[in-house]
Amino acid sequence: MKIVAGNSNRPLAEAISAHLKLPLTKGQVKRFADMEIFVEIQENVRGQDVFVIQSNSFPANDNLMELLILLDALKRASAARITAVIPYYGYARQDRKPGPRTPITAKLVANLIERAGADRVMTLDLHAGQIQGFFDIPTDNLFAAPVMVRDIQERYKGKNLMVVSPDVGGVVRARALAKRIEAPIAICDKRRERPGESEVMNVIGDVKGMRCILIDDIVDSGGTLVNAAEALLKNGAVEVMAYITHGVLSGGAVSRIQASKLKSLVITDSIQPTAAVLAAKNIRVLSIAPLIGEAILRTAREESVSSLFY
Repeated sequence: MKIVAGNSNRPLAEAISAHLKLPLTKGQVKRFADMEIFVEIQENVRGQDVFVIQSNSFPANDNLMELLILLDALKRASAARITAVIPYYGYARQDRKPGPRTPITAKLVANLIERAGADRVMTLDLHAGQIQGFFDIPTDNLFAAPVMVRDIQERYKGKNLMVVSPDVGGVVRARALAKRIEAPIAICDKRRERPGESEVMNVIGDVKGMRCILIDDIVDSGGTLVNAAEALLKNGAVEVMAYITHGVLSGGAVSRIQASKLKSLVITDSIQPTAAVLAAKNIRVLSIAPLIGEAILRTAREESVSSLFY
């Protein structure tokens, strides 16, 4: 087995490598003067089971292209099986046509990854579960829920908890977490006037006197979380925490979260945290390296991955 790391999230790749007690495969990614990407794998991978760790996070296009070139290099080097391990699957939010003459980029990216040479894909908390069906190769969608549940139980067990979905689309995710921690659920009815902006209109469920946990897969601008927290507190919630898998946190999101009424925002390291995120007092980062490392090990051994979650 070989572990190949791209440059999108080197610390996570190194943590996975440490968990597996397997050094990262030697290689280099260079740029020509015009920023064209050049990849060289500096170890023999012929006949090997290779796992390529690369998130499609900012800069999304550069990191996606680097992933595709890594896959192509490994395919041409005669690796026996290539698994693209994509902790954050970029372009997943465009998983359908919301209007005429718009693309489905989640499917486009799936096609690119397959054609580049991946034999299977491993990712984490896809924005929409049906994206698994966009691939014609085996695709494992891992869940960060076990890591989050462990943290919630250590910090808030027995503290009158309620799980809240920040929008109607996230109800299934909220229900799954609520079942794990044996808590009721509520829903924020969100109306989005324009892209990147949201407005919480009302809260469905009685949150009075409860400690609310907002759960979602992606936090980008942070507007939805901030508005949801304010709405929950206005409806009588004692305090509001948020557990989000992918901390995109673009633009002024970190400042917005720091100035908000959220007691804490907990994200994973599926996307490499920026210096601003690490310095923020009310943002914490949970590592998913052990979870992904165990999934990689089970895949290499042809063992069940789903038993990690069910």
